[in-house]
Amino acid sequence: MVLLVGPRQCGKTTVARALMGDAPSAYYNWDVDDHRRAVREGRLDSDARMWVFDELHKYRHWRNWLKGQFDLHGDRKRILVTGSARLDVYHRGGDSLQGRFFLHHLHPLTLAEAMGELAPIDELEGIAEAAASVPAQARETLAVLLRLGGFPEPFLSASDRLASRWRRAYGTTLVRQDIRDLEAIHDFDKIELLFDRLPRCVGSVLSINSLREDLEVAFQTARNWISILERTYAVFRIPPFGPPRIKAVKKEQKLYFWDWSRVEDAGARFENLVAVHLLRLCHFAEDVLGEELELRYFRDVVGHEVDFIVLRRKKPWLAVEVKSGERPLTSGLRYLLERVRFPHAFQIALDGTTDTRVPPIAGCNIRLMPAARFLAQLA
Repeated sequence: MVLLVGPRQCGKTTVARALMGDAPSAYYNWDVDDHRRAVREGRLDSDARMWVFDELHKYRHWRNWLKGQFDLHGDRKRILVTGSARLDVYHRGGDSLQGRFFLHHLHPLTLAEAMGELAPIDELEGIAEAAASVPAQARETLAVLLRLGGFPEPFLSASDRLASRWRRAYGTTLVRQDIRDLEAIHDFDKIELLFDRLPRCVGSVLSINSLREDLEVAFQTARNWISILERTYAVFRIPPFGPPRIKAVKKEQKLYFWDWSRVEDAGARFENLVAVHLLRLCHFAEDVLGEELELRYFRDVVGHEVDFIVLRRKKPWLAVEVKSGERPLTSGLRYLLERVRFPHAFQIALDGTTDTRVPPIAGCNIRLMPAARFLAQLA
């Protein structure tokens, strides 16, 4: 069976219904009373060839129940489970599903998807080399994604007003409904304040101590609330990359939103968009290609910094520096490449127009290129 996870309203139910097609299928949504009773009482459609269970993680004993259904019917039924929370976290104890499922992540729209130019990719090296040509509308589409976000409803509306209304409702629903259903928390007002405060932290190292002072709560409370927002696919954090021979920071993390349109600062919003695209690449490699990629960032104790590092099989593979405008290779990226061997490095510019190869540093292939060209060829 397949567990399909990702942020709420990013299209999981739409994908599930599309996969059901015209074949005999049955759809059960835990948020619907009749469906919930059918699951609890075991009244499932025996004639259906495919069962879809939506938001099943809200059922306290979902993992034991699902394991039983798979063991009984897995050889005859196709089973798809969707959820807007991390299903590897909200298992509430019980038996392991190990060996019984594939996990797939569904992300907001990427630039390639928004342009309808997504092509199957079988080799990660093809991604790292970057496409030589990109459709002419890439820059315009990227500007729309930056403004409206990558979630289907606001993006397809093509309306700033509707996108703003959607964004406000999304945050309230996430905190007041989704988190309430999953967590034993009562101080929702302060979680909403935290959710509204976090966009200002994007682009810099996250200081939980500063946040807890603003919220007037304990450090552990603030940290737990951020973890809850992570588990419900509101935000994600990336850890630092710290090679042994460089005095890199070891613990400080950076935080980004799945919905980058919540970030008001233009530079931080663009960095957030790139972070989601690169995280999508990591999940694509893991879910589809069976590769192991990890998203990190680099910063040392004296201030040298590179926005994103991608590790492949635990080894440095790709370095990406993000800039608003074209400029020479940054000192932070040069500093890192002189000390750590990377096969590929890119410095991408939002307003860039030229694609330039820089003389290699320690054998690394380096390109300065427009952000639209780089992002359009990611999986």
